[in-house]
This record gives sequence, structure tokens and C-alpha cells, in this order.
Amino acid sequence: MPRLILPLLLLAMLLIGSPALAQSITLDAGAGGSSFSGRLVQVMALVTVLSVAPGLLVMVTSFTRIVVVLSLLRSALGLQQTPPNMVLVGLGLLLTAYIMGPTMDKAWVEGVQPLVDGQITEEQALERTVEPFRAFMKAHVRPKDLAAFQSLAGVAGTPPGQTVAEVQAANAEPGLRTLIAAFVISELRRAFEIGFMLFLPFLVVDMIVAAVLMAMGMMMLPPVVISLPFKIIFFVLVDGWLLVAQSLIRSYGGTG
Repeated sequence: MPRLILPLLLLAMLLIGSPALAQSITLDAGAGGSSFSGRLVQVMALVTVLSVAPGLLVMVTSFTRIVVVLSLLRSALGLQQTPPNMVLVGLGLLLTAYIMGPTMDKAWVEGVQPLVDGQITEEQALERTVEPFRAFMKAHVRPKDLAAFQSLAGVAGTPPGQTVAEVQAANAEPGLRTLIAAFVISELRRAFEIGFMLFLPFLVVDMIVAAVLMAMGMMMLPPVVISLPFKIIFFVLVDGWLLVAQSLIRSYGGTG
């Protein structure tokens, strides 16, 4: 579990506090004040990072696509609270850990473990930890989304005082915040595409049931009352949960 959490914590520190890492903060707290002040700042930074970590998990991993697809699947089945949100989020976290396993392991080996062993500094650890996540996002971001956010950030085009080569070099290596924003938008788009495909077979079941009820003259009976059991048994018979999990994992090209 630490291999999943610590890389995200270091990545959060890079996003919210990288300029401050190079500064030295000293407060006067009497005897031993320097050591006490350092510990106090570390505790405050750790609490801040822990509060940001859940949002960071959503932004830089596959969790967004997975949890949106699972929510759309529940809506397609016509179920309101089954499975409950806790179960969907838990399944999303497990699938995310499976998909992001190689990325997390690489961030641990290259960034966290050398820092724990005292081989590199905090700044070097942050840079090495963020690189696997950057590579993962660049591999799965849609070029159109990335170009749009680069344009919004003022990277695209040729500003005064810059050459075309400099602009192309900047576009080839987007900033982390720009990459994360484009990655989240790309994940939402793909999640809704998958959700649309999941809706189709259940929509067919609803239409068939509604047509049968109309042919029988049962206008007052809501079609959803009859179609819901058929959709559930249809989903169970085709082993739907396994198929959805496999499809989500394969949508990332295997295991991340």
C-alpha cells in the first residue's frame, strides 16, 4: 500500500509546493528552535499533501475513467443505489491500482526508494517520481485536448521574441498542469464513449419490453418494472462485471 500512496504524495508536493522546496524556512522557537520549526513545517506540509492526495488520485490516474464508466453502467441497468457508491469507488480503486501498478512501482523505485535510502535529495525525488506519471498521461491523452490546453496556456502560436523552433520544443514537452488538465478531459470523453456503448444493449431490452406491453394493451404498467429483472439477468448471464473490468483494463493497453 505505501507504494501506491507515497508516489502520489510526492507528486502532490511537486504540484502545490515545488517553488517552496528550494527555500529555507527558519522560525525562532527558543532553544532547539530550528529543529522544532523544521518539524512543524514538515507536519504542516504532510497534512496539506494528505488533503490533496485524493483529488490527485482522480486527476493523474485511471480512476476517473473507471468510476464514471461504473456509474453509467449502474444507470444503464436502471438501478439507483445498487451497487452502492462505496462498492463502486472501492472497485474503481482496485482496478486503478491494477492498471497503475507498473507506473507506481517505477515511481517508487526511481524516486521514493532512493530518497528513503538517502541517495538523492527531495527535489530530485520529486522530479523522478513525477516522470512515470507524466509518461502515463502523455501515452493516454488525446492530442486535440492537449493542443487545446496548450493554446489556452499561451504555448501554441509564435509569441513575440520566440522562434518557431522554441515554440515547437515547448509544445513537445507540455507543462504538468497543462498535461493533467488535458488528461482529465480525455478520460471523461473516453468514459462517456464507453458508457454509450454500455447503454445500447439495455436500451434495446427496454424498447422490446415497452413494445410487448403496448401490444398487450398494458399501458398503465411502467416498462421499467418488467425490463429491470430482464436487464439484470442478461447482465449476469454474459458475465458483465468481468467483461467491463477487462475492457477497462485493456483500454489502457494492458496494465498501464
